[in-house]
Amino acid sequence: MELIGERWALLVMRELMFGPRRFGDIRASLNGISANVLTQRLAGLEQAGIVFRRKLPPPASVQVYELTSWGYESEEAIKALGRWATRSPAHDPALPLSASSLMLSFRTMYAGGIEAAIGFRLGEEGFIARATDDDIAIRRDEPEDVDLTFSGTPVAIASVVYGGRPIGEAEASGDLRLDGSLRLAKDFVTRFPLPPKIDMP
Repeated sequence: MELIGERWALLVMRELMFGPRRFGDIRASLNGISANVLTQRLAGLEQAGIVFRRKLPPPASVQVYELTSWGYESEEAIKALGRWATRSPAHDPALPLSASSLMLSFRTMYAGGIEAAIGFRLGEEGFIARATDDDIAIRRDEPEDVDLTFSGTPVAIASVVYGGRPIGEAEASGDLRLDGSLRLAKDFVTRFPLPPKIDMP
């Protein structure tokens, strides 16, 4: 736990779970973190062998941070912590969350039972989720050649999936846009049940 016990360390790792990212993109996804603290956390994770830096080839030619193969092995632990945290009575699915956090929550909570390719357009970030009867694979990619695309903020989509907000209401308010089957969308959002809350003593 000493490797990841510093504040923000696990959240930085979560933001890298879907591939390499630039420093500014990581910081933009973590509300409240300062540039100095992020620099320190990335340096610590790099020293521990969890993260490494590399430069993308032209034309990008920018430095990015990426999880090592060992770093990616932390996904199951992060998912287990996320599942555990949702049982708290204080858990609020309406709180701000990043695109990576939402996508990782889908990997965590997926209950199966649907076969579809679902795209997500979350601001400048795109993802594709390929759901099968018992698994869901999600990657950062342009949402093309999919059965359905959700466009909106992570908070808006989370409010529909986890908060019980009707899709029609989210669409009418402009918070959500669907491209594809409404029937499939209504089915998809029911596939992520939250575990029961704990009983307070």
